[in-house]
Amino acid sequence: MDFAKLLKPEAVKVLTSASSKKRLMHDIGDLVSNAYGLNASEVVEALIARESLGPTGVGHGVALPHARLDGLEEVIGAFVLLDKPIDFSSVDRQPVDVAFALFAPENAGVEHLKALALVARTLRDTAICTKLRANPEAGTLYTILTEDKSVQAA
Repeated sequence: MDFAKLLKPEAVKVLTSASSKKRLMHDIGDLVSNAYGLNASEVVEALIARESLGPTGVGHGVALPHARLDGLEEVIGAFVLLDKPIDFSSVDRQPVDVAFALFAPENAGVEHLKALALVARTLRDTAICTKLRANPEAGTLYTILTEDKSVQAA
């Protein structure tokens, strides 16, 4: 499992409009709809339902919203860098400016967990996050995420 299998270049975006967690969920829904052809409302609904179980802000300005969706064939992702951090009810109470959303088929077992582990480990690396935050251009962000092969899922 690596980022190139999880993420299309079209699913990477720098957001200037996200002013709240709910707005970010809608922006992610639109991004996933455009990149993968999924229904934006279903994506948003699934993200909000998952978020109601507990916040997915993991700390240090990073959030990993994720959900299972009917009709998916494989685990997919979307990455957003926010120009202004927002409150995400993160475990460390720090605002979020980096979000990687993951979506898995309803019956995905270990593949979903492997993808989540890969993303979590990668975005826990402060050097990678610093590089991402310093390069607010979608193409560059995609390259940073997909070229970093030093971290592999178990």
